[in-house]
Parts: sequence; C-alpha cells; structure tokens
Amino acid sequence: MGDVDYSPQDKVHPPKPRSPYGVSKVASRFLTKVYRESYDIFAVHGILFNHEGVRRGEEFVTRKITKGVAAIKSAIDQGKEFSPLLLGNVDSKRDWSDSEDFMEGIWLMMNQDTPKEYILSSNETHTVREFVSLAFQEAGIPGVWSGEGLDEKFKIYQENKILAAISEEFYRPCEVNILHGDSNPIREELGWKPKYSFQNLVSRMVQNDINSL
Repeated sequence: MGDVDYSPQDKVHPPKPRSPYGVSKVASRFLTKVYRESYDIFAVHGILFNHEGVRRGEEFVTRKITKGVAAIKSAIDQGKEFSPLLLGNVDSKRDWSDSEDFMEGIWLMMNQDTPKEYILSSNETHTVREFVSLAFQEAGIPGVWSGEGLDEKFKIYQENKILAAISEEFYRPCEVNILHGDSNPIREELGWKPKYSFQNLVSRMVQNDINSL
C-alpha cells in the first residue's frame, strides 16, 4: 500500500510503499521475479487489492465495522445503550473485493502455461464512509452523516443516537488516500471476473457477524 501517481493502478505503476507492510509486499514481488528468471521456477506474483470476507481479522477496519454494526444492532434490539463505532479517516477510498473471488483468480494464475503476473481488483473504489453507511443499512439501521472533520457523526435517521464517530486516534501516520486497481488483463486473458459486488461483500460480512452474536 502506498502513494499513487494515477488511477486506476496497473501493473507498470511504480511501487511507492508507505508502511513496513507495503515494503514487504514490494520485496516479495521482486524476490518472485528473481526466482522465476534466475532458477526457472514456476513462480507467480499476484498484486491483490483489498480483499475481505467473513474470516477477516478484527484488526482490519472492514471487520471492525461489521462487528461493531452487529453489536449495535444487538443492543438496539434488546433496548440497551451502546457505544458508537470510532473510526479514523472515512474519506479513504479502497478497491474492495470478496476474498472468495480472489481465490479463484489465484487458481487461474497458478494454472497458466507460462507464469505471468496479474492484478486482482474490483476495478472500482468506495470510501470507508460508504462502507459504514451500507453496513448499517444491511443491518436494518438507516443512518445519515452530518458534521465535518473530527466532528463528523453518523446518526440513526431522524434520531439523535450516534452510531459512528471520528477519532484522531485511528488516523494513520502515513495515510493512503486511494487504491484503485486495473484487473482488465486477467479478465481478458484468463477469463476471471468477480462474482460478488461491493454490496454483496458488505452484506455477507454483516450478516455473518449478526449470526455469530
């Protein structure tokens, strides 16, 4: 994950990592290239944009949102008080896909006749704000955003109950404002295409966390 020079980002976009995690991904890309070209190993490197699912770790913002939504829904259903979901930069844009779709893409990459690098992505972007709104909507809790900056709040529609709020604590030291992949080559050459839309993804994650409670 890093800075971007243009969108959507294709395979020739220069790597510009902004975190140790991002640096490790760049290193793995070039290590794969070395082993493929120097040792004649069938080694494939996939550039996978954000992929989520019901098994996503709770430390990631998408799962944090869907678990938080499930907990708030449970509290509302029981007539209990609840604490709002606290988030960082809700303007961040990400290219989110369902991890099940990516597993099919990886299988296709590993079963090529000749190893070739591909990007897997949904080819669209959505903000964290959109993810939050849709997650609450999927739980049957319509809401509306109001305010600006650190004072921005997401409240139950026509009520004053705060569902989500902004906290400076969750801002990253080096924010990545947009990630937007170009997966057209693998769609055209290997016939891959995602089965799940952004709304499908959010719905599956929310319903899974509601059922888990």
